Amino acid sequence: MAVNINTVYQTVLYIINKEQRGYITPAEFNSLADQVQDEIFQSYFPDGNQLNRQNQNNTQNDTEFFNVFKNIDYRLYPFENEVSFVYDTTNFVWQYTNPNNVASSGQIYLIGNIISTYNSNSVSTKPNSVSNSFQSSITQLASRSDYNKIIRSKLTAPTRQYPLSYKTNYLNTIALEVFPQPDTLSVNCIFKPSKPSWGFQPGNLGQYIYSPSASLNFQLDISEQNNLVINILKYCGIIINDPTIIQAAAQEAQQASINEKS
Repeated sequence: MAVNINTVYQTVLYIINKEQRGYITPAEFNSLADQVQDEIFQSYFPDGNQLNRQNQNNTQNDTEFFNVFKNIDYRLYPFENEVSFVYDTTNFVWQYTNPNNVASSGQIYLIGNIISTYNSNSVSTKPNSVSNSFQSSITQLASRSDYNKIIRSKLTAPTRQYPLSYKTNYLNTIALEVFPQPDTLSVNCIFKPSKPSWGFQPGNLGQYIYSPSASLNFQLDISEQNNLVINILKYCGIIINDPTIIQAAAQEAQQASINEKS
């Protein structure tokens, strides 16, 4: 169950206005909500910034990271999805095309298991025979330099049973090159969360009236609701320039940590 954005906003407003300490507009709240959700999401991954740099440099295997992080707990489930990559016959790469069935932002954060499927009259191991069976193989992800070395080696060249791939970027999207060339390619991914948004309609007196149809809830699990409120309040204290709000939020965070450990 995801966190309702109106619940969080109303809680934040209640605490801020409790002693008439200021106000946070919907635009300010939405900006803080996106930032805090991203910070909480990043906290699921040890040293997320370093991980991003390593992935961008293609020096590590995404699948290894994915297999570690996906087992953190249920909090990552909303961001996990299996998608199909489409082969670009002009540039000879498999591309992710951001299909509509992905509930998250559509931006891949981590690549997990890569499944290469070989079918349609593949050559059989028996002489003078043809097999119409499907063969799906887990595909190892390597750096580009290792990929180029391995596919040129007579001893370690990839096969349909043990294919190899490397990750690259094409037109600002993630792309994969796979050897041997499969017929279809599916990839298990963790996606970045979508930006939350508290939508509204203006009232007769200029007030903001909550509009569920124009809103987008947080994608984080309901267990993160208190963390969202507390951390948004910390930033609210900076915007309003009231250190007492920051202190109150810090105390709430400390108490929440104690309660979690007890």
